[in-house]
Amino acid sequence: MPLEPVTSPTSTDAATRKPLAVWLAGTIRWDDYLAMSERLAGDVADAQGRNPTLVICEIEPCITIGRAGSRCDVRLSDDELASRRLPVRFTGRGGGAVLHGPGQVVAAMFAPLEDVGFKLHDVGGFVAAFQRGLAAAIAAVGCGSHAVVPGTHGVFGRTGLLAAVGLAFRRGVACHGGFLNATPPLDVYHRIDTIPARRHPTGGAAMMGSIEADMQRRVRIQDVRTAVVQGIADAFDMPRIHINAGFPVRIQPPHQPEVISRVG
Repeated sequence: MPLEPVTSPTSTDAATRKPLAVWLAGTIRWDDYLAMSERLAGDVADAQGRNPTLVICEIEPCITIGRAGSRCDVRLSDDELASRRLPVRFTGRGGGAVLHGPGQVVAAMFAPLEDVGFKLHDVGGFVAAFQRGLAAAIAAVGCGSHAVVPGTHGVFGRTGLLAAVGLAFRRGVACHGGFLNATPPLDVYHRIDTIPARRHPTGGAAMMGSIEADMQRRVRIQDVRTAVVQGIADAFDMPRIHINAGFPVRIQPPHQPEVISRVG
């Protein structure tokens, strides 16, 4: 399956853009991730505020369901979820049901579309570039089976969906991003229809696989993180990258629910 054609950033000269601030964070609870996301979305929207920001992190085990999914896409009973200590959270991001946990790289990007080279309403161009960045990261670690399927979102491999995409947009600002499976065990992932049949162009549900399962050999997750940062920076033609360690904001509980449109 060939990669889907993408729109390249064109609306601003790359050399004059703000640098991409990359934060290499650790593990975070979903509720804290949402609080961080809400703060970052507001900060980057301010013309005098933050630079476009990419957060690389891991989310503590849970299942989140975006606006394209439903509880029926999780083929685990409430008792099974409780025994595995997997809470289910509904959220305003795009995409369907995604299991989170060790071995998954979360790439969350927060940026006004115009700051990364797209026109204010060019959501499709941003999504295509973001997916191209994830696909490039998968290729960079030696996995040759990656592909984007026209009519849906994410990057597919032989074992399933290698990277799920769940972006959201609010007043021209992109937030959230992608969930790339590097090394997780896949038993529970295969019981979750991340792209349900009702939303897949072939009429069949898509579950998540992993880079390691596709390649049939060990993969270092730190190599995947590095590849994701470079792949996304290249896809958006970012002239400079500022690498930081830790979390970009002091995490506080969110006071309001997310109010965002979804893509993915």
